[in-house]
Amino acid sequence: MQTNLDSDNKTTSILKAAWLIAVVTVVSKLVGFFRDIIVANYYGATTVSDAYFYAYQFPALAITLLGGIGGPFHSATVAVFTKIIPNLKEKPPEVAEKLFNTFLTTSFVFFTVLTIILFLFSNQIMGLIISDGSAELVNLAALHLRIMCPSMIIGGLIGIYYGILITYKEFMLPSLSPIVVSMVIIVALLFTGGDKSGVVLATATVVGALCQLILQIPKVRMIGYKIKPNFNIINNPNYKSILELLFPAVLSSTIGQVHIYIDMFFSSCLEEGAWTAIGFANRVFQFPVGILVTAFLVPLFPLFSRLAGEKDFDGIRTYFNKGVGVLFFAAIPIIIGILILGYDGVKVVFERGAFNDNATFMVTQALWFLSFSILPYVFRDSITRVYYSFNDSATPFYVAFSSIVLKILFNYILVKKLMLGIGGITLSTSLVTLFNATVLGILISKKIKLNYKELFINLFKMCIAGAITFVICYFASKYLHTHELVRIALIGILCLIVYTGLNLAMKMEYAGELAKRVMEKIKK
Repeated sequence: MQTNLDSDNKTTSILKAAWLIAVVTVVSKLVGFFRDIIVANYYGATTVSDAYFYAYQFPALAITLLGGIGGPFHSATVAVFTKIIPNLKEKPPEVAEKLFNTFLTTSFVFFTVLTIILFLFSNQIMGLIISDGSAELVNLAALHLRIMCPSMIIGGLIGIYYGILITYKEFMLPSLSPIVVSMVIIVALLFTGGDKSGVVLATATVVGALCQLILQIPKVRMIGYKIKPNFNIINNPNYKSILELLFPAVLSSTIGQVHIYIDMFFSSCLEEGAWTAIGFANRVFQFPVGILVTAFLVPLFPLFSRLAGEKDFDGIRTYFNKGVGVLFFAAIPIIIGILILGYDGVKVVFERGAFNDNATFMVTQALWFLSFSILPYVFRDSITRVYYSFNDSATPFYVAFSSIVLKILFNYILVKKLMLGIGGITLSTSLVTLFNATVLGILISKKIKLNYKELFINLFKMCIAGAITFVICYFASKYLHTHELVRIALIGILCLIVYTGLNLAMKMEYAGELAKRVMEKIKK
């Protein structure tokens, strides 16, 4: 039986880990933001930038979705290794070290084959996806893909290393290492001054990914895992457990990428720079939302896995509501900020060099509609970790697969029929995210009854506070005629004060905890 002291200690440990990861992720996102500013400055929203971002979706699938923190390779590694390592402070048992090398070897072989296919058929692949694009755009995107396709090999291996480090509660390095990719790109562009074809940008992306992998190796070796390739896959129950988790999860992530390919297909019929604008909007979106999700779900997932193994369902309910509740509380001011200050923010960050006012509006338009996905996004990612903790990655896959037709339908209606353009593509993303979150939330009841009533009553109160805050901040922004940075700062402060104050008035525990911590910092 878990005592209250144990519960408090775990909560404190999670909050400390979340705070550490949040700080590191903020630094990583800031560097990534600076990278995007440099890329926008040299390439703007043009055919060259479109070609790069079209081609980049394949490396992004490996590095960010499959291999990134929260991706299938990381999640499968954590879920299985957490259960076979009896003591994290001792040398890894032989079974764990052999499993690590088996997983590493088979992943390398699989992604090498995939890389060769992408290299040989790059023109055909890009031609299929960018069907309404010009021959120049297709050929340039194919060139970028050939340069960046080795990133497919690197991505899966990074995910395994991340999984080992997270299992051993080494949160810092996995959260910090994505900075390396951004830094390599920044240095390459500043040193060369960019180029007319984007080859420098594509090459720097691959080199950065390789450096990101190399950075993980010494720490994992220090823990006790050395590279000794093997194909010990026959009658290996632990490897079978990894595959049972991995394949549906990889397919699920790939299905998510299929949604992006669908967006690429529809955006190719829009104006020049449309796909670049959607890409930058996603970057802006991921800055605050990625920090929140990464900070809270990275330390929570191993805990969910252990609690599921111990059949402590009450513990899962408690920590799920705490984690999602905090994410909801923080997400609402972000939505308000995007809707009111989105244009100002994009203008300040990106509008310089080749990135003009038209590009600023395109990014903002995409961002407005994308903001509606924040609440279902954080819920979907949180509930997915609960599925993984029960060794079930099949259900998220089936749900994601079922939404492909929905994505095509929404894009067709919103882009082709209603002519919403860029906004139609990101609005369809928000609607599909809501669908996935709803279905996953319903189906989890087959494994565990979560306490939704308390969670959504709190969300309802937060939404009331958010709606009042939005109205006040909207009218305040209309009468505040000053520089964009000053507007962002003043309206942002007003938003936080009003929103937190209203939540305190409704006795919301998240607001109370925030106020308490702020007062403690002020006293110190």
